[in-house]
Amino acid sequence: MSSREEILRRVREAVGGARAGRAPVPRDYARQLTESEAETRADVLALFTERVADQRAAVRHVSADELATAVAAALWGREAKQIVVPADLPFGWLAELDGVRALADTPAVDMETLAGVDGAVTGCAVAVAQTGTVVLDGGRAQGRRALTLVPGYHLCVVHADQIVGTVPEAVARLDPCRPLTWISGPSATHDIEMTRVEGVHGPRHLEVLVVED
Repeated sequence: MSSREEILRRVREAVGGARAGRAPVPRDYARQLTESEAETRADVLALFTERVADQRAAVRHVSADELATAVAAALWGREAKQIVVPADLPFGWLAELDGVRALADTPAVDMETLAGVDGAVTGCAVAVAQTGTVVLDGGRAQGRRALTLVPGYHLCVVHADQIVGTVPEAVARLDPCRPLTWISGPSATHDIEMTRVEGVHGPRHLEVLVVED
């Protein structure tokens, strides 16, 4: 018997031979917000706003008619001159832009250009009120992951019907085979002395526009 076979024999003896099947995964965690957390739909939206702000991101509620103006105002406020957007971003979102050049990511913008733009504008797949998180899956109006990881500023448009209460509710809406990016505030980390450093592996600034359709 070789050394490898001997090691495997001992392992089999230690674990008791073949297993009958996979151990059941506990699913007794909370799947929805409690009434004390959010009694109505308006409470869910308010909780999302509160948690996004807690994550040091800017957040604002607008109507569908106000969206284009709000996007333009956010970019003007940052004195943006050039931004990058997914190729399928709705044209109406940028209808009020003046003096800001929008680069459509088709063909794919190179990394050097991405690093030099003043920001990116995208939509999202779903958002989580409990954690103040927006999730992108590369679907409509979201583009590839680099668009929201390389530029230093990300303006994300979230429609009210995309906001769910909890992470399990969000997961139920998502396809696990897609490239998922979960964003809770600006990119940040802490060093050994617990000094917060932002922009290490993503944008330093996140701004969210909640569209109440």
